[in-house]
Amino acid sequence: MARVFITGSSDGLGARAANALISRGHKVTVHGRNAQRASDAQKACPGAEDAIIADLSSTEATKSLAKELNDKGPWDAIIHNAGVMHIPSSSKGPEGLPTLFATNTLAPYMLACLVKPPKRLVFLSSQLHQGGDSSLRNIQSCGYGDSKLHNTMMAFAFARKLPNIEVSSLDPGWVQTKMGGAGASDDINAAVDTYVMLAEGGVQSGKHWYHCKERSYQKDAGSEEKQEKLLKELEGISGVSLPKESAI
Repeated sequence: MARVFITGSSDGLGARAANALISRGHKVTVHGRNAQRASDAQKACPGAEDAIIADLSSTEATKSLAKELNDKGPWDAIIHNAGVMHIPSSSKGPEGLPTLFATNTLAPYMLACLVKPPKRLVFLSSQLHQGGDSSLRNIQSCGYGDSKLHNTMMAFAFARKLPNIEVSSLDPGWVQTKMGGAGASDDINAAVDTYVMLAEGGVQSGKHWYHCKERSYQKDAGSEEKQEKLLKELEGISGVSLPKESAI
């Protein structure tokens, strides 16, 4: 039995993965960005152990979430599933950072730095990361594909920085969710199976997964130089750095 925390689990793949893990006997804590979404998560996942509220577009709320997770830990697996896609580029979080960047890129970085490392850490990527801008210029104005490239790069970077845990990048494919749309053609059950596989562990760290198999990724995502540049940029924006003792 594992204790698992999944961000963005009020609907879609996050809720499906939570229910799949619960059905296998795991203790799962779900998450929503506000009280209503946390309530939605509890309704969508009635077997969940707990539901936590945190607006991941806010750096202060993300820091508070990290503290709460440390207080409620230890965790066997944390899945950085939360993300936004179809929002105006003008949308800002409470501290003025672009909502997409703060939610999709900065929040998982901050949580991975601030929460005591679980046994397994999963970053949600996408096939759209292949078109992401690996130059990392003006990352605060990133689009969805850019943010998914950031997530993939973070997975590989943290796999290097945290050699004693399993860190994975997960591409769920184009599946029928609110974000994916009704025209999506990939197998959603295979996507959920991959969440479960990575949460339960036993895979090689530092790999990119799709439907329970390793998948190719944008070449620059594997560049240690670019990974370090990304981490440095995010540290400068957030003021949060990876603990010294976790580095190789």
